[in-house]
Amino acid sequence: MAVPKKKMSRSRTRRRKAGWKVSAPSTVACQRCGEQHLPHRLCANCGTYDGREVVDVS
Repeated sequence: MAVPKKKMSRSRTRRRKAGWKVSAPSTVACQRCGEQHLPHRLCANCGTYDGREVVDVS
């Protein structure tokens, strides 16, 4: 069974755990309104996904 030889320091552990959050998420423009949103998610501004209306935003 694999066992670590040395204790991993607190700062090294926290640096490893926080390293994946360095860059901001990429966004795409909505086809209908042009608002920026996350890819593969519906637009919060107009409620459309892949060119069709999914949620009625009034």
